[in-house]
Amino acid sequence: MPGPLEGKRILILAANGFEQSELEVPRDRLREAGATVDVVSPETGEIKGWQMKDWGRPVKVDKPLSEAREADYDAIVLPGGQINPDLLRVNKDALKLIKAFYDAGKAVAAVCHAPWLLVETGIAKGRRMTSYQSIKTDVINAGGRWEDASVVADAGVVTSRNPGDLEDFCRKIIEEIREGRHQRQAA
Repeated sequence: MPGPLEGKRILILAANGFEQSELEVPRDRLREAGATVDVVSPETGEIKGWQMKDWGRPVKVDKPLSEAREADYDAIVLPGGQINPDLLRVNKDALKLIKAFYDAGKAVAAVCHAPWLLVETGIAKGRRMTSYQSIKTDVINAGGRWEDASVVADAGVVTSRNPGDLEDFCRKIIEEIREGRHQRQAA
């Protein structure tokens, strides 16, 4: 029997220093649901994760950021960790790609520190969301309406706090992709 995301394509955008579980768990759950999942990065070859207090395992990059197009995918997932989103939030091509998914009404999912990318793109403004506790003030200062919940979804923008929320995060991503395009005001 086909999975709920059969025929769907999902882009996971990450750089070195992604939180290991926040890339691997969504990648694996979305594949189990039938989706094709590509890891996209400004780097080529492999990127290295961060596992709690030290470097983790490398993950294969399926496509360089320079070749990734929103039109080829149904959703974008942004893993956290402190290093990864901090590197991506100063990468204009990464921000442009995230914004393209948002503007197209596609699901945009960010966990842990990755909501920094929603702050940087203007997507956080006026949006109900959550994040890792340490960036709560950043989200609020960007006009986001921060909530302390395992997962918050607002018009296809899905956010979670930390690795402990990953199962809820993945379920909600699947639900939002199945709903299709979302009507939103431009960020």
